[in-house]
Amino acid sequence: MEIKIFKVGKEKPEEMEIRCHEVTEEVREIVAFVKTRQGRLTGLQEGRQFEVPVTDVCYVEAVDNKVFLYTQKQVYETRQKLYELEELLREKYFLRVSKSMLLNLMKVQSVKPAMNGRMLAVLRGGEEIMITRKYVSELKRALKEG
Repeated sequence: MEIKIFKVGKEKPEEMEIRCHEVTEEVREIVAFVKTRQGRLTGLQEGRQFEVPVTDVCYVEAVDNKVFLYTQKQVYETRQKLYELEELLREKYFLRVSKSMLLNLMKVQSVKPAMNGRMLAVLRGGEEIMITRKYVSELKRALKEG
């Protein structure tokens, strides 16, 4: 399969076109992947509301009954509950890695073992996220499938 990428100006909408002899399982997987990467979450910062692209979110964390969206450069509070976001983001390569955190697997650079059966995920920006024992098997399964 040949892949071509063309840049368009900011004034034009981004679009994707697939040309194939037949719609195979591989083509369906590509379409599903692209669809799952689309979408935005609403985040709050200093009383202002922002639309945060899901693809920018590195992880989501619940702290003191508040939920935060972490990007590489910003932190936003969201009014959604962690369990609501878990359900919403499940198809977008997010995985629960602790009682209070969801991790965007597309932002993970590497994973290494840590003490007591836990694992440590190193994000592309260098930040380290601890995966608790309870969720390690789920992470391994997701990495094998992905």
